[in-house]
Amino acid sequence: MGRLALTTFALSLSNAGIIPEAGAAVLAIALFYGGLVQLIAGVIEFAKGNVFGATAFTSYGAFWMAFWWLETNPEVAQAAGPAGLGAFLLGWTIFTAYMTVAALRTNGVLVAVFTMLTAAFICLTIGAFTGSTLIHELGGWLGLFTAFLAWYGSFAIVTNATWGRQVLPTWAK
Repeated sequence: MGRLALTTFALSLSNAGIIPEAGAAVLAIALFYGGLVQLIAGVIEFAKGNVFGATAFTSYGAFWMAFWWLETNPEVAQAAGPAGLGAFLLGWTIFTAYMTVAALRTNGVLVAVFTMLTAAFICLTIGAFTGSTLIHELGGWLGLFTAFLAWYGSFAIVTNATWGRQVLPTWAK
């Protein structure tokens, strides 16, 4: 969840209009940490038989790589235009919504992360299709909330595993 947290945080600072330059700075994080490292984590989860983890990690790893590609190839982004970006985000909104349903069988932290991420994607999708800066920025704020939830989840999982007991709750099902 740390990979999701950091990349989402950096991009959401730009989307919310807090630090617009963060949108450019997130590119290195998106390609390597959010993309490549998350893809590797997904393959490891697949080998462990964790379908949810494998699906989430490989898919969002691919999302961040695709995001990097769009942002580093202006001719592709220009050809896609607002409608193409909206369609891209709509697909990820749908995927995130059904992953939220699947998360209901994991723990409360993941449910909260996926619920907020779905809300963020909904706003970013509507913002892309309509050109509404207000809705786009709301998506950025929801993305920031998602990042903080994901950081908490990552902190709880790492701390609990390291200490060998539950120190921080994840509200497991």
